Amino acid sequence: MDSSTNGVEEPSPWDELYNINFMPSELFLKFRKEIQGIRVALNMEVYNAPINECQAKLIFKPLTPEWRWKVIYEPIHHDVRILSKKIPLTRFLNLQVGVGHSFKMHATGWKWKLTTCLGGDGVSRIRNKTSVGLFPGFDLRFGWRADYVLPELTGGLGTGEPMFNMQSGRLQASLDRVEAILTHSDAD
Repeated sequence: MDSSTNGVEEPSPWDELYNINFMPSELFLKFRKEIQGIRVALNMEVYNAPINECQAKLIFKPLTPEWRWKVIYEPIHHDVRILSKKIPLTRFLNLQVGVGHSFKMHATGWKWKLTTCLGGDGVSRIRNKTSVGLFPGFDLRFGWRADYVLPELTGGLGTGEPMFNMQSGRLQASLDRVEAILTHSDAD
């Protein structure tokens, strides 16, 4: 008897339930120089997906804790932005605001963004960054995410459902970004 006729669903193969992608879609090379309490950085950003694109950014960021902003200039797009640091609203919710000007379009505007490391579209999501200091002045940072659905156990008695049923969870994880960060600090 065919399993589709009696209402029992065939279990999914393991390769459909769990997928881990180790090919990053973003590669960053960041050069940083700290000068009198300000970090000057040149970022070379390569995006693999959905289209291949390369961007350069020049960033000025005060290192003192009371200054909570940074200036970003994108020479290819002729854009300049002033962004706040992420302001923690709760343990898992952050707010970031910014003002920008496009010299190409002769336009000025502002944006805000609420971000979290949790949540997704219909599934649970964890997004995080992990940094590894290889030696002084050279760090690697990995941006990764995991979308998951936890396994579900159900059952019933006298309802026409099986007494015990298990739906396998799903996991789709990916390494989204790899950053190589070179920092030069003046020794006092």
